[in-house]
Amino acid sequence: MRVTHVITRLIIGGAQENTISSVLGLRSKPGLDVNLVSGPTTGPEGSLEHLFAEHPGALRLLPNLVRPVHPIRDWLAYRQLRSFFLSERPDVVHTHSGKAGVLGRLAAASAGVPIIIHTIHGPSFGTFQSPLANLIFLTAERRASRVTTHFVSVADAMTRQYLAAGIGKPDQYTRILSGFDLGPFLSARNCPELRKRYGIEPDDVVIGKVARMFKLKGHDDLFSIAPDLIRACPKVKFLLVGSGPWETRFRQLARDMGIAGRFVFTGLIPPEQVAEWVGIMDILVHTSRREGLARVLPQALAAGKPVVAFDCDGASEICIHHKTGFLVPPGDSSQLLRGLRDLTESAELRSQFGETGRNFVRDRFSVARMVDDLHALYLRLDRQLISPTRV
Repeated sequence: MRVTHVITRLIIGGAQENTISSVLGLRSKPGLDVNLVSGPTTGPEGSLEHLFAEHPGALRLLPNLVRPVHPIRDWLAYRQLRSFFLSERPDVVHTHSGKAGVLGRLAAASAGVPIIIHTIHGPSFGTFQSPLANLIFLTAERRASRVTTHFVSVADAMTRQYLAAGIGKPDQYTRILSGFDLGPFLSARNCPELRKRYGIEPDDVVIGKVARMFKLKGHDDLFSIAPDLIRACPKVKFLLVGSGPWETRFRQLARDMGIAGRFVFTGLIPPEQVAEWVGIMDILVHTSRREGLARVLPQALAAGKPVVAFDCDGASEICIHHKTGFLVPPGDSSQLLRGLRDLTESAELRSQFGETGRNFVRDRFSVARMVDDLHALYLRLDRQLISPTRV
């Protein structure tokens, strides 16, 4: 079985890490020939293209497949994808992300690809953008859904949102959790040397956030409650892991607010080093307004760290209120402050939530399980294609 995955770009991010783990994992399955087509990776978010260095032929870059809407380049990307599918004749095209998801599926259908799958890593429509943008993305998603054999959701919340928008039918959806290498997180330690290197004292309580510094990631919500939390808990420090277009703005904001000494900025961190930084956190906060199911939530729980998260998209499927952390209504500063304060003030509560979380994710989020589930889905859809009456 020949399988081609398609994604818009390979920046450092959850959807990209998921896709690469899937592609490389599936390549080890007998009877599968798997490759990935991606647009070029540019910008301050880093690149994961180097992960294919030891897999010659597994990655093909398509220069015209770019993230911004660009009618000419979008048309060229569609034509190039269609030409690639006609020449390679994949049995399955599996798309990821917004732009590649639409162009890839339409091109695959035009090329006669028999099985077309799309993974929903996060919503492409919602209250986070303008009505005009929603209309455009909804129209595109509905058009592409008509040629989609099956959808993979990283969270049940994504399935509900897309079905409510009239995209697909319930039996077209399968939830497959976004697996990651559990080992480094299960063994993550609170490294005194790393804390000392960044001015974090042994008795400081570290609230960490792992996210690109860009809109919808919720850094502003964290800054808005930081002064009150610092007054209530003088030993608190904030650890911001990641970079992005807004990093300079947030560094300046910390200085303007007079709390720069309470914030540690790591800059861009490769995915394989994230576990080290999660290890020195005491609490993880996740205030994103748009996320299918953020990988950092199960990663933090695997490391035994409690989480405080906005109740957006799939967060409630991992942040179990009063069991693995606190779930907060999006934008509710008072509840965000209360949840972080309760955890900051109680090492016992942090330990209780963290241990419950570790047990919750241990058997659910391995890469092996994700790859096995994808493989099983491919085989099932292939059998149904051969014998449509079989369930």
